[in-house]
Amino acid sequence: MSEEAKNEWWEWLKAIIIAIVLAFLLRTFFFATSIVEGASMNPTLESGERVMFNKIIYYVEEPAYGEIVIIHRPVKSYVKRIIALPNDVVEVRDHKLYINGEKQNQAYLDQPSIEGTTNYGPVKVPDGHYFVMGDNRSISKDSRNGLGFIEESEIIGRSELVIYPFKEWGMTR
Repeated sequence: MSEEAKNEWWEWLKAIIIAIVLAFLLRTFFFATSIVEGASMNPTLESGERVMFNKIIYYVEEPAYGEIVIIHRPVKSYVKRIIALPNDVVEVRDHKLYINGEKQNQAYLDQPSIEGTTNYGPVKVPDGHYFVMGDNRSISKDSRNGLGFIEESEIIGRSELVIYPFKEWGMTR
């Protein structure tokens, strides 16, 4: 093999190694994917969709109202929407959501999801915790019934976009 051919192979090998290391670093520290399981986030996200989430965002800012987050629990991870922040008071009355006594506009919900919201609360979210709900309120396992308040450390990222199936590709907000 000529010296020129050896140099070309070496350059290709270096490029592949760099690409693998970069992919590993991005996947480990910045972005990852999660699969939506079940219908609790309908109509926003459907079962089987794969979402890409930002793992670093909450090191530089706090979770905010309405963000779709990935929650890591020992048995499985959940995809839910942040409804209330630490020290907020949450109440659902007559299919309407109130945060700190103010009625919330939930434009991301369709009418059947709103009608599926049963009365709840009022409850105060403890310091360092969040209140989350699925968009399909009648069947969602969330802070009202099973998940409880979510510790800040359990929120591992913010959903940014649907990456599969390709026909659904786009932002998840």
